[in-house]
Amino acid sequence: MTPPFRADHVGSLLRPPAVRKARARVEAGEPGAAEALREAEDAAIREVIRMQEEVGLPAVTDGEIRRSWWHYDFMGMLDGLDIVTREGDGIQFHGVKTKPKVPVVNGRLDFPDDHPMLDHFRFLAANTSVTPKISIPGPSCCHYRLEPGDIRVKEYAEDAEAYFADLVKTYRKAVRAFYDAGCRYLQMDDIYYAYLCDPKIRAAWQEKGIDPDWLIDRYARMMHDAIADRPEDMVIAMHMCRGNFRSTWVAEGGYDPAAEAIFNKTGVDVFFMEYDTERAGGLEPLRLLPKGRQRVMAGFITTKTPALESLDDLKRLFDEASKFVDIDQLGIAPQCGFSSTEEGNELTMDDQRRKLELVVKVAEAVWGGVA
Repeated sequence: MTPPFRADHVGSLLRPPAVRKARARVEAGEPGAAEALREAEDAAIREVIRMQEEVGLPAVTDGEIRRSWWHYDFMGMLDGLDIVTREGDGIQFHGVKTKPKVPVVNGRLDFPDDHPMLDHFRFLAANTSVTPKISIPGPSCCHYRLEPGDIRVKEYAEDAEAYFADLVKTYRKAVRAFYDAGCRYLQMDDIYYAYLCDPKIRAAWQEKGIDPDWLIDRYARMMHDAIADRPEDMVIAMHMCRGNFRSTWVAEGGYDPAAEAIFNKTGVDVFFMEYDTERAGGLEPLRLLPKGRQRVMAGFITTKTPALESLDDLKRLFDEASKFVDIDQLGIAPQCGFSSTEEGNELTMDDQRRKLELVVKVAEAVWGGVA
């Protein structure tokens, strides 16, 4: 089977205790801890691959087991971009704050030939019999959270278009490198399209002197240019959500301000869209999806809470969605990952498995299968 599929998931999975303990020993500087962590990660990834295959998913990920963050790990491995600890910073979610990490641009951006996540993908591909998928942050992630004072390359600081141009070059190189490593299903987590639909966040950007609608359009053009030259047999997906950290969230608001750019300007094949709460707004923006081969993976199943959604309720949601988009251009996935950071959401491993089993059951009930 080849993507896109009817049943899928965003990518991250809960970290097992053995990995968390091994990483804590690395952070404590214990001798030999790094090798022990790699062994623990390898074993855990093999286990989550088996779990995904057993529940019947046609594509599997490595659960992002080797990462601390869904985006900062990848970004910090790029040439020119560093993730630094700065006390007092961190990302504010509802009632909780992340570790105080921030991105800083210290040099010209580039994708290194030895980027570690290429080997992460190779390990995944070598250990599964179904389609291996890797998720990386999309290009907008390397811009959205940058403060002007943290752009320390003069050309970039003086000309945002120079920075955007190098971001496109960097991601073009990344897409080709993953393809050469054997990847035929690459996902870009580009959540900030959804953030920029939040009225409060839009107002904050306007206070900075930046039109949020211009930024949405600019991010869409950047994504389009980054993936435009991909080989025909490579499928590109994009995930959007409103924040996912320890079962909390950041943004709210329907997709209306961004839907046209998302569906018609990015050039993406598959859209993973959060739809598990009223914070995501209505299904009406789906009407803007052009008829054809593009697909929306409707995130009706939540990863934030353990309660299992009703199969009948989910089928009714697809009946509603089909009023705006052809049912053949839809699929089912959870709204986000289970562990966007190493801390994870407030679910158990068993809860996680049941959610993924439900994804498969919905695909079988609505379309007769997962492909």
